[in-house]
Amino acid sequence: MAKLGDDIIGTSGLPAFFKVSNADDVTIDTPENRKGDALRTWVRSLSGFQKEALIRSTNTGDTWRLASDEGPYLNGHDAAPCPLAFLSAGMAASFMNEILALAENKGIEIRKLKLIQNNYYTMKGSMPKRTMEGGAENIELEVEIDCNLDDAALNEFLINATFASPLNGLMRGRLVSLFKLGKNGQELPTAKVAELNAPLLPDPGDHFAKSVPEAIGLALMEPVGATPKKEVAKGTASGGSSLSDEQDRRLNIGAVAVLREDGIKEIQQMQYSPYGTSFRFLSSEDGRAPDANTLISAGTGFCFMTQFGRFVSMLKLDLPDYRIVQDTHFSLGGASGGTGKAGEADPIETHVYLETGESDETAQEMLDISEQTCFLHAFCRTDLKTKLKVARI
Repeated sequence: MAKLGDDIIGTSGLPAFFKVSNADDVTIDTPENRKGDALRTWVRSLSGFQKEALIRSTNTGDTWRLASDEGPYLNGHDAAPCPLAFLSAGMAASFMNEILALAENKGIEIRKLKLIQNNYYTMKGSMPKRTMEGGAENIELEVEIDCNLDDAALNEFLINATFASPLNGLMRGRLVSLFKLGKNGQELPTAKVAELNAPLLPDPGDHFAKSVPEAIGLALMEPVGATPKKEVAKGTASGGSSLSDEQDRRLNIGAVAVLREDGIKEIQQMQYSPYGTSFRFLSSEDGRAPDANTLISAGTGFCFMTQFGRFVSMLKLDLPDYRIVQDTHFSLGGASGGTGKAGEADPIETHVYLETGESDETAQEMLDISEQTCFLHAFCRTDLKTKLKVARI
């Protein structure tokens, strides 16, 4: 099946990931810091399912440019990781941050550490009937570790570390995401989704193009080849499978994280279902690579944007250009931030800008269906747990 759109990511001459050296010139700012870290994420559609994001954090002060694509299952070019890969990589990085920080706080020596994580999502229903809905399932986390704690103490230690992750705030409980909608420069009320009680933020327009890379000298992301095969119940692998009108499928995105000698976390994303290319991420909290909250925020924005592209392509609607501004609010980590508490987060706030010749009602429906089918907004509105398994190495 023919690929959708041009491979702008692959032919642009820019690295898919880079730190932005001129964030103020780009004019991306940050929201008010309510809880410890506040991130503003701009995302725009490039071509087909290719997207780019700019993410600025109040906590780190850094701004990152990250790009996302899809594989054959959405007729993409596979030029960058899929949206769900960012959430998985950010989650693994966040869990590792808290494990290492809690160990340091308690004087526990960890000699070896490896995280093997599996995230699961579902897509069920009919797009023509508007019943298609995305879902999220509990996370599986296997910790391979060498330390002196006995089994009971180690299990408690790891549970406390996962609770300390800021991402815990999006996982636990049921957070209802909030939205603002603009169409062709005019604000519209939302229809079914919850509306944010705040003004519509300015549309970032083409300000993305002003971003200039800062030289870092690290390959922040690179493909590492085909993911090892794995049987996934209701998994999908065929080309264009994610564009079928009727669906009942299960997605499985994995992440394998280790700590390098230079202190940077190296995370390999595993694309089990829908089957595809595996990408390697680097993550760090000190500005050498994107931090965990940046990866998580980018993944959420990318996933939501993909649903717009999927809906309009399946229904053959007019939407030549679309962008979002998304605000995420996280507490500091319970261990890494010294709060001693479980991680917290506010509902995600997203401002949507559509350029379309469709009616106001259709623009509202684009937003409603995109939220309804977004795996990561489902992640936020579902009370999720981490199923922990420990292996001594």
